Amino acid sequence: MLDGCSLQAGPPAAARLGSCACTQHQLESPNFRWWAQRLGEPFRLHRKLWEFCYIAQALHERGMLAPGKRGLGFAVGQEPLSALFASYGCEIVATDLHPERSDPGWITTNQHASSIEQLQRPSVCPPDLLRQRVTFRFVDMNDIPADLTGFDFVWSACSFEHLGSLGRGRRFLRRMARCLKPGGVAVHTTEFNVCSNFFTLWRGNSVIYRRRDLEKIVLELRELGHTVEPLNFETGNAPADLHIDEPPYPQQTHLKLRLRRFVTTSFGIIMQAGQHREPQGWSHWLPWRRAG
Repeated sequence: MLDGCSLQAGPPAAARLGSCACTQHQLESPNFRWWAQRLGEPFRLHRKLWEFCYIAQALHERGMLAPGKRGLGFAVGQEPLSALFASYGCEIVATDLHPERSDPGWITTNQHASSIEQLQRPSVCPPDLLRQRVTFRFVDMNDIPADLTGFDFVWSACSFEHLGSLGRGRRFLRRMARCLKPGGVAVHTTEFNVCSNFFTLWRGNSVIYRRRDLEKIVLELRELGHTVEPLNFETGNAPADLHIDEPPYPQQTHLKLRLRRFVTTSFGIIMQAGQHREPQGWSHWLPWRRAG
C-alpha cells in the first residue's frame, strides 16, 4: 500500500506511451498488468481496464503521480483512479454530472458518482487519506466552471463522447486545456470507430470518433499552443483484437464491440499544455466550430 510518503516500486519499464488504440498486446504487457493489480482490478481482456491502466501509466511516465500534484477528473463515476492518484499523495478534484441531469442508466449500473463515499477503494487508498486528498463536486463537461484552473493533470475515461455530438466533445477538449498549468498533462480516452473513416454516430447520447475526427482534435489543440502525442491507429491482430463483442455484451472478451452498425474500441489521447493562445483567423471560427 502507498501512503503518500514511502512509495513502492513502480511498474516495469516500458516504451513511453503515445496516443493510441486499445490492443490485447498492450493490455497484457507487464506494466499494464502491474497497474491492474495496483488498482485492485481482476485482470480481464476488457477495454475499461485498458483505459484505467493507460491513464495511470501515461501520468506516471510524465511525473504526475507524486505528492502535491493536483489532478482533475471528469465524469469519474465509481472508477478507481481517484483513489489510486490520492494514494500517491496527489490532491484530486473528482467530478461527475449532477444526478438530476444524468442518464438514469448510468446511476442504476453504478457508473455515476454523487458523493466522495462512492470513490472509496480501501484496498487502493485508506479511506481517511482519500477523504483528506480528494474533493468531489458536480460539473457539467459542457459548461466547465471558470474556477477549475491550475491543475497539474486532467483525465477522463470514455466520457467526452457522451456530450451530445462530435463537436461538443472537441469543444470540451479545447475548454479542458484551460484547466491545466503550462506543462500540465491531460489524458483522455474515447470511442474510436474501427470500421469507417466516413460514416459514424455523430450526434446523440453516445458518438464515435473517426480517425479524421481525432486528427482534427490534434490540429485544434496544437493551434491553441498545446502538444499532443502522435496518434497510432493500429488496432491489433491478436485473438481478442479480432473478437467483436455483440449486444448485450457478455464482456468476457471486450476490447472491441458493436455499437449499432459500427465496430468501436477505446482510444487514448495524451496532451501537454502550452501557453494557451487563441487561434487566429477564420480557420477556427468556421470549420472547427461546426458540430461534427
